[in-house]
Amino acid sequence: MGSCGAVGSVRARYLVFFQYLGTDFNGVAAVKGNHRAVGVQNFLEEAAQRLNSIEPIRFTISSRTDAGVHALSNAAHLDIHRRSGLQPYSPEVVTQALNTHLKHRAIRVLKAFRVPSDFHARHAATSRTYLYRLATGCSWPDQLPVFEQNVCWALKTKSLDVAAMQEAAQHLIGTHDFSAFQSAGSPATSTVRTLQRVSVSSGPASLFVLPQESRRLQFWTLEFESQSFLYRQVRRMTAVLVAVGQGTLTPTQVKAILDSQDPLGKYQARVAPARGLFLKSVLYDDFGPTS
Repeated sequence: MGSCGAVGSVRARYLVFFQYLGTDFNGVAAVKGNHRAVGVQNFLEEAAQRLNSIEPIRFTISSRTDAGVHALSNAAHLDIHRRSGLQPYSPEVVTQALNTHLKHRAIRVLKAFRVPSDFHARHAATSRTYLYRLATGCSWPDQLPVFEQNVCWALKTKSLDVAAMQEAAQHLIGTHDFSAFQSAGSPATSTVRTLQRVSVSSGPASLFVLPQESRRLQFWTLEFESQSFLYRQVRRMTAVLVAVGQGTLTPTQVKAILDSQDPLGKYQARVAPARGLFLKSVLYDDFGPTS
C-alpha cells in the first residue's frame, strides 16, 4: 500500500480514528490566521510534525463538526512520506506518536490503519451516527451538574413525550429532500439524503447527578444514522423533535415541515445547541469498527 511520493521518498496513507471534547475548539477543521480560534485539526497536524515526514502532513477529515460539538469517534486520512529505504511506520507507532505529542488533553487518537493510497476518509464512509443528549427538569441552567453543562442541552420542561417524538421521527426516516433542515452555508450540491435510523430513548442516567437531584433530572438520547448529513441537519431535526416532545408541535406537523422544503419556517429554523451533539461513529466497509 506504499507509493512513490516526493523524489527520494515513499508515501504511506493512514486512516486515523480520534475523539475530542469540542468545548474549547472552533470546530474540528483547522483554523488559519486566527490565534484566538483553533480547530482540532490544528493540534493533530502539529503533533504529526514529529513524525518527520518529508512532505507536510495534512489531515483530510471525514466529518466536519461545528464549534462546541464533540466526537466519540471521528476519522481522517493522512499521508506520511519517508525517505527511500525506510519502512513505513506501523499504525501502532503512528497512534502512539500522535498521542504523545498532542498538546491538548481534550483530543485522543483511538487507532490507525494502513489504507490504499487512493482511500478517502470522507468519500469512503458508509455510515455516520450522531448522538444528541438532553436533560429535563432544569428550571435554571445552574441546576445541571457542572460536569454536564457542556455536554447536553438542559430543558426546563419536566419530561418529554417520547412516544410522540418517536412517531414524528418515523416521518424523517428514508430518502427525502431535507432542505427544510439545512442551514445556510452548506457546500452540498444536493439536499437529498437517506436517513437510515432515528431513535429517541430515556437515559442513560448521568454518573454526575447527586442522589438528591436524581428524581428531578432525567437524561434522554437521540441518535441519527445516515451516510451523510447536511449542514446542521441533525441539530435542526433535534430542535423539531424536542418541540414535539414538549407539545409545541405534533408529529403530523413534522411531516409538513419536511415536505415544505423551507429552511426558514418558524419551527425548523431553530437549531439545538452545539454542546449536546456528539459524532458517535464513522463506519467503513474494510477498516475500523464495524458497528
